[in-house]
This record gives sequence, structure tokens and C-alpha cells, in this order.
Amino acid sequence: MLGIFCLSNIINAQTIACGREFTLAVCINNTVQSWGYNTNGQLGNGTNTNSNVSVSVSNISGIVAVACGDRHSLALKYDGTVWAWGDNSNGALGNGNNTSSNVPVSVNPLTGITAIAGGRYHSLALKNDGTVWAWGFNGEGALGNGTNISSNIPVPVNSLTGIIAIAAGTNFSLALKNDGTVWAWGNNSDGALGNGTNTDSNVPVQVNLLTNIISISGGFFHSLALKNDGTVWAWGKNDNGQLGNGTYANSNIPVTVSSITGITAIAGGAWHSFVLKNDGTVLAWGRNNNGQLGNGNNTNSTVPVSVNTLTGITTIAAGEGHSFARKNDSTAWTWGGNLYGELGNGNNTNSNIPVHISGMCPILAINEIAEQISALVFPNPNNGHFTIILSEEKGFVEIYNLLGEKVYQSISTNQKFDIDLSDKTKGIYFAKIYIGQKMTTEKIMIQ
Repeated sequence: MLGIFCLSNIINAQTIACGREFTLAVCINNTVQSWGYNTNGQLGNGTNTNSNVSVSVSNISGIVAVACGDRHSLALKYDGTVWAWGDNSNGALGNGNNTSSNVPVSVNPLTGITAIAGGRYHSLALKNDGTVWAWGFNGEGALGNGTNISSNIPVPVNSLTGIIAIAAGTNFSLALKNDGTVWAWGNNSDGALGNGTNTDSNVPVQVNLLTNIISISGGFFHSLALKNDGTVWAWGKNDNGQLGNGTYANSNIPVTVSSITGITAIAGGAWHSFVLKNDGTVLAWGRNNNGQLGNGNNTNSTVPVSVNTLTGITTIAAGEGHSFARKNDSTAWTWGGNLYGELGNGNNTNSNIPVHISGMCPILAINEIAEQISALVFPNPNNGHFTIILSEEKGFVEIYNLLGEKVYQSISTNQKFDIDLSDKTKGIYFAKIYIGQKMTTEKIMIQ
């Protein structure tokens, strides 16, 4: 039940990301490194030259999250602004034109952003008010604004509020609400919207059967969701077994991935999927032509298989034909296709087992983002009377119950808040604490 309304200071902050034969990582100094395919400038280093070793993205700092599209990249700064680079032929950079850029440009006119997601040819951003904004290709309704007209500036997605996480695939988009339901829009030819039809929608529709969801991810033509009981659900295209249910049959409603529990994170690649277990190991399934399942062979699998030799993993990401993981020692490990250097290990040879990337920066962990701002709640547990003190500057506070309903909001910014929720039901609540465009959360127990 706790997972229905699970927040972080940067919601679903993703410090590693994979696109189509390229990779991004946020360093512990909040800069970004990239490697792999660069014909469209998606490495962001001022060139269009591929690189099989990590290079620094130009002119950006203070980055807390990254996301990849097919040939474009996104980064979220501490101040809630979004930056983009790479292919812009469909307006996926969101800067008001359709000219590609091999250095970061500012997405217009977004502020207050807490999460980002890259679709194949479009982009998404989640604001701190729970609304979603989209830009780029819209031929099948992936922008969710009731039209099929592409946009090179952000437009609001219709009728979505209370959103806590976003994801995207090939011309479709996903959103997780604070009530644990999932909503989708855009291309539905293979059932990626999960609403029991194969009809595209240019406005959000609810994914069937899903409740108590805590995380979502999009592949090229399939979708994944993680429930608060540690099980994984999948829907959409299944020609390579990427749904993980032991078949090759597409499904336009969610199906359970076979025989896995205790999952804490999910990642959808183009035609493969993989997950992180609560013991720090990784499982994968689907297409394996490049070795992207990491199990030492190149045979597809319709059910989860163990990625070789990986332990202590904290973060995962999936690309078109390669996979990426961060260990608890901040080191990076990759496997799969390497035609353009997307593994970042100094050569262009595929690997069907994980290889260590040497010579790159230590990768930022999500909990290291959270440490950038902090707040003290005392007493906690409490009887409904408690105080929140911010560690720096003034901010404001919102408190929610487990259903995602707001039960308190401060009327002004301050550094100390004396709060009375003694009239509320005993149980667990979550405080969202904002300082500028940064956010953290604290769990509160009323007894």
C-alpha cells in the first residue's frame, strides 16, 4: 500500500538513460557524460562524431536526471528547467524550431519540472503541479492534447492531474497517477495503451486492470508497470517475447510477467525488458540478438533470465539493443550491441555479458540527489501534532494521504512549520517539501 504514493525529491529521477545506440549518465558532480551514436548530435558535445568512450556534454551543470529518445537527449536541472539536444526534425527539442543541435538548448518555456521522459520522436515533462507537458511528433496522438499536429514547443496533455511519473515509447506516452492507476495515449497498433483495443488515442485513456502501480516504463511498442507487491505487468507488442509471459502473442491488456517477485525497478528497451530485484541482481527477457539480455548467449527468451555476474545494482536503463546498470559503488556496467560504441568500453564489439566502463565519472545515485536538500520532522511518529524544519532557505509544504489526497498545504513559504493533523485518520502520510524548484519527501506516521 505504501507504494501507491511513492515520491522522491525529483520524481523518478533517472541518472542513467539509453537511446538508440547511445547512452547518457549523470556524474556525481551533476554534469553529464555520453557515448555511442552521434550522427544527430545526441551526445551533446558540439560534434557529430560517434564515440566509444565517454565524452562530456557541453555547457550544462546542476543536472539531476536524463532521458533519451531515439536520436535526441533530455536533461533536467535542479532549477526545474529542461535542456535538450540531438535530432529536432520533429520538434523533440522543444525550443520553437526544427533545427537539430549538437549542444544543449533550453526547452521553451518550461519551469517547475520534476521528471522527464523521451519517446522515440517526442518528449514529455512532469510539472510540480502534477500536470504533464509534451512536444515533438504527434502523428498518432503521442502529445495527448486532442490533436494529431506535431509541436516544437511544449503543450499540455489533456485532462491529466495528480501525475507522479511519466514514460514514453514509439509515438505513445504513459503516466502514473497518485492513486496507483496508469493512463496512456498515442499509438496503439500493437496494444501499447493497454485499454483492450488497438485504436490510437490522442487523449489519455486508462490502462485496464492496473491498480497499486508504483513505476512505469515504455519500450518501442510495449509497456511495463511495477506493482507495490513487487510483481511486473506488461502489454503491447510481443514478437520477441518482451512481455515476458512465456508467449509471443501481443496483448492489448496487461499480463503478468512470469515468475518474478521482489522487483524494485523496471526498464523497457526496444524489444527487450529487464528488472532490478531487491537483492541487487538483474533479470531480463525478450530480444537477445546483440546479447542485450546479458546472460552469455544470443538467444531470445520469453521468460526472465538472470543477467550474468551482476550484483549490488542500484539503477538500470535499457536502449534499443543494449542495457546499462549502475552498481552501488557508482561504477557503470553495460552489455549488448556496440556497433557505434554504445557500451562505452573503448571498442565496438558486442558483448552478451556485462562489461565494466572504465575511465568515466562516478555516476550519481538517486539517494545522492535527495541528500542535496533535507528536512527534519519531529516528533515522528506523532499524535498528529508535529513540526517540519527545512535545512536551508524557505519553502512550502504539502501533505498527502496514501490515496494521494492532499490533506495539508502551507499558506506561505517558511523555514519552520507547526502542523496539526490530529483530526486525520491514524496511519502513514507523505510530506512534499519544496525549496525553489527542488523537492524532497518525508514519511510521517500518525499514531
